[in-house]
Amino acid sequence: MTVVGVDPGLTATGYAVLEAPTRTGDGPWRVCDSGCIRSNRGQPVEIRLDGIHGELDEVLARWRPMLMVLEGLYTEYGFPRTAILMGHVRGVICLAAAHNEIRVLEIAPAEMKKALTGSGRAGKDQIRRAVTRMLGLKKSPSSEHVCDAMALAVVGALREGAAL
Repeated sequence: MTVVGVDPGLTATGYAVLEAPTRTGDGPWRVCDSGCIRSNRGQPVEIRLDGIHGELDEVLARWRPMLMVLEGLYTEYGFPRTAILMGHVRGVICLAAAHNEIRVLEIAPAEMKKALTGSGRAGKDQIRRAVTRMLGLKKSPSSEHVCDAMALAVVGALREGAAL
């Protein structure tokens, strides 16, 4: 089962493509690809969104995952502009999924944290340790965006029936 996790952001969008076993004994989880799509704050928003869409579209076309797991929208009421910009980013991410005929599953940050650590209030370090252990990584992901994308992909794959 191939799944992509996406941690959306206008400045940095993390992604991780994982292969998950569907039966116990089918082998370990495998990280096929991961990275961070970055955009330049000095460019107009439409150029930044086009870059995010284009790079993610290439990743999806290369790996053909069956599922995209997208972090649910989280924003604070005091920052409505941030919520609108995140909506734009999520829109181009969903467009890339639709273009590649990939189903999208949205998971809230607290839901992902609870599934991995047992606590919806887990910190970044707890998530990093859980992801590193579950995926059998030799070293932790250096980017928190990539780490969150890996965590989302793991939780989504488990919901779809992947084996531990």
